[in-house]
Amino acid sequence: MNEHEKINYVEFPAKNIEAIKEFFAAVFGWSFVDYGPEYTAFSNEGINGGFFKSELVSSADKGGALIVFYSNSLEETQFKIENAGGTVLKSIFEFPGGRRFHFGDPNGNEYAVWSDVGV
Repeated sequence: MNEHEKINYVEFPAKNIEAIKEFFAAVFGWSFVDYGPEYTAFSNEGINGGFFKSELVSSADKGGALIVFYSNSLEETQFKIENAGGTVLKSIFEFPGGRRFHFGDPNGNEYAVWSDVGV
């Protein structure tokens, strides 16, 4: 649904489009639609978006927006991320209301996963 003046779409840089598709399909079950060799899109994943060919990466330390996923089991999600070629950037830590960790995708973009389960 397109809502007036609400966030509608997000785009991420990707050095390797095929690697990013394989990673997000393996970890989160995403599917993609390609729009040429330098762009792929995903939908129905909480927000629609895509990955564009770029040598740049997004990280919170460099001022990039941090996209945060939710999980019912942080340890299970972390295991899937590591098995699919992702890297844990910050180990699981507690914060008021939950726990989370940060990870990098195979291209180096930073994300986080949080949970309020077991808190």
